[in-house]
Amino acid sequence: MVVFTVIYFFVRLFSGAIRPKISRFFVLIFEAVLGLALSAFLLMPSIFAIIGNERVSSVLLGWSAIMYGKEQIYGNIIECFFFPPDIPARPVFFPSADVKWSSLGGWLPVFSMVGVFAWFSNRKGSWLKRVIGICIFMAMVPILNSAFYAFNTAYYARWFYMPILMMCLATVSLTEDDSVNWSSAYKWVMGITLAITFVIGFFPQKDSDDKLIFGLYSQSDDGMYIFRYWITCAIAVIGLIILGMLLKTLKTDRQGFYKGAVACVCIISAVYGNFFIACGRSHSYEIKSVMIDQLIEGSVDLEKSDNYRVDVYDGVDNTSMYLGLPGINAFHSVVPKSIFDFYDYIGIERSVGSRPDTKQPALRPLLSVKYLLNRKDGESFLDDNDEPRMPGYEYVKTSGGYYIYENENYVPFGFSYNYYMSYDFCDSYSKSNRTQLMLKAILLDDEQIEKYGDILTDIETLEEPPYDYESGTTLSLTDDTMEYDCEQLKSTAAISFTRDNTGFSAQVKRDKDDLVFFSVPYDEGWTAYVNGAPAEIEKVNVGFMAVKVGKGTSDIRFEYRTPGLANGLMITGGACAVLLLYILIFSIYRKKHSSDDYYPEGDMLISKWRLEDRKDTRKLLAERFPETVKESILDDNGETEIPHIENGFDGGFKIDSEFLDGDDK
Repeated sequence: MVVFTVIYFFVRLFSGAIRPKISRFFVLIFEAVLGLALSAFLLMPSIFAIIGNERVSSVLLGWSAIMYGKEQIYGNIIECFFFPPDIPARPVFFPSADVKWSSLGGWLPVFSMVGVFAWFSNRKGSWLKRVIGICIFMAMVPILNSAFYAFNTAYYARWFYMPILMMCLATVSLTEDDSVNWSSAYKWVMGITLAITFVIGFFPQKDSDDKLIFGLYSQSDDGMYIFRYWITCAIAVIGLIILGMLLKTLKTDRQGFYKGAVACVCIISAVYGNFFIACGRSHSYEIKSVMIDQLIEGSVDLEKSDNYRVDVYDGVDNTSMYLGLPGINAFHSVVPKSIFDFYDYIGIERSVGSRPDTKQPALRPLLSVKYLLNRKDGESFLDDNDEPRMPGYEYVKTSGGYYIYENENYVPFGFSYNYYMSYDFCDSYSKSNRTQLMLKAILLDDEQIEKYGDILTDIETLEEPPYDYESGTTLSLTDDTMEYDCEQLKSTAAISFTRDNTGFSAQVKRDKDDLVFFSVPYDEGWTAYVNGAPAEIEKVNVGFMAVKVGKGTSDIRFEYRTPGLANGLMITGGACAVLLLYILIFSIYRKKHSSDDYYPEGDMLISKWRLEDRKDTRKLLAERFPETVKESILDDNGETEIPHIENGFDGGFKIDSEFLDGDDK
């Protein structure tokens, strides 16, 4: 939004549509900074929340910054302005563009791009034409497109709502001008719409069986994709046919045109909106039985405790959140940087969701997973023999529509290690083995090893495998050694663990100084206390937290405060005080200089108020003139005696278009 505002301002400035005085420009700067300061209580926490996100730090470079790697994106960008939008995760027009969830859409119901095409052909040198043109160019260049979302590498088009508003402005403005010829623009848009429809709808291709088929849209055995494609195209074409009929009435019955256009836009929007939702439901879980009965109003029969997490397979994203259970699966793209760091270190992809597969069973005990929920029709957790793909899981019962399995290697929160390992040592193992190493030893950096090396043993002192796992911790990475390591960690787990709205509390008992590990993502907002005294939080195992405790029983408390919120509130409070002072000063100034708003000319008062930046607006609001001025301007017949000023409508006046230049000045 900031990027677009800057573009908008400078385009209007250099187009001559804005002629700011230096004094006004400094006032603009002051008010802009003041407005920013007023938003600090929201802005600062937001910055802290996303500043470390990998999707912000990755920047397009090389050819990928100049051209899109998937050529279908170009077609998708053009198409989205002529047709209603695709379902985000189920595209039919350009399925290989790989822009799911990018919010790629720019279609104006009924009017489509007709108004924009007409504006480009009828308004030479217009600032609005330049703004829309710049947006089109930036949409086609990856690095410029990414400027609207912090230059990160993921493709998004959510900023399109801003050029869409400019397109709406162009379309509506042209309906007020009787001299505009809509015919050529209408024919071009209809032609492009039909061309895209028939090319994608009938162009031949070969399917997976090397059989010739017709249609470039996504194929589906149940025909849903084909059905969606043709209905979407039909809505776009029908909208244009309706527009053609409406445009015939524009010059003869303007009010009738407006009423008809508003009604048709509402009807087409409602029709496609319901079609869109219905199609989305057809690709998703059954609303009643799954989303409502099983999740929103459902429950799973598990003991209520803060001391474990659940894992979910073949379920709706964020199932554990729906059920009110802590879990390791989350469809949420704005999470602490430490989560991204951890998953990257162990070789699990983490983009918009946390969905670890079964290839790293050691991840579950490390994250205190006790139960696994698997849908009855699920397959990803079970092998061909309907047995769990991960070791140590036993079927418990079926509840709430899920098969429930218990993890026999479950380790409660707040456990401690006997060994530590360095990053050099852990890096020497493959990413897929590192979680199992973290069940043997806590991963510390060099500075932490200097601080805590005297209370822990270096894992490199262990002899190399093979060894009998029952003799103690070894470097062996088998299922049996994982079970042994988990048993050792269980014996050190916290006596109690509870969480609340501001943090969590734990009680532990140790026979020596020790580090207590919590698989809670590290974040700058945490503060810790041990027996009421502030304690230093260590970032360990790449992305989690630990605190040092002494011998005996220790009460541990972690408190969370949103980073940046306190400072943001102070800035916002100060800005509010400045704003009130500014309003007071301005009010006093206006009262002292109110007589300067009009100047006399003969027996009339002429308003100094100016209509600035009112393209295609012919009306001077009557409220801007005192009643005496209105009476003195009009003669006995209700007509004005001033050249180029006519009596308007709604009690106002309008300016003769011949009196205005190309920029309506």
